[in-house]
Amino acid sequence: MTQPERITFRPHHFLCALGFAGVGYSDAFTKNVYHIVQGRLRAPFGGETEITVIETADSICAPCPERRGSGCSKFEKITGLDQRHAVALGLSPGQTITWQEAQTRIRNAVQPGDLAQLCQECQWRPLGTCEAALKRLHET
Repeated sequence: MTQPERITFRPHHFLCALGFAGVGYSDAFTKNVYHIVQGRLRAPFGGETEITVIETADSICAPCPERRGSGCSKFEKITGLDQRHAVALGLSPGQTITWQEAQTRIRNAVQPGDLAQLCQECQWRPLGTCEAALKRLHET
């Protein structure tokens, strides 16, 4: 049996994965995120999935049309998102945590309504899917 591909996330992608609802920058990007979120994290035993924190393009970024090598065309915006999320969730580069631990950190550190500040530059925030997912997480 082959080992599943290791998942890497920039700090802000932990909340993106929590709130993912099937939209993205392109069809290839959306399909990739769907595979990671639905196929791995939300699958049975998905909470045991290990995710390593990195500061560059990660598993979610792989087919993103904004990706530039290991970086992003929206460097300043993404760096700001990553910095705020890393502080809020107590994440540091090279750290590996499970998806269950990530959800616990999110539940303990991010309250409904916090996304207005934490995710202020995110173009997907107005959709409300992340806020709805955060509220559900707090209800469980």
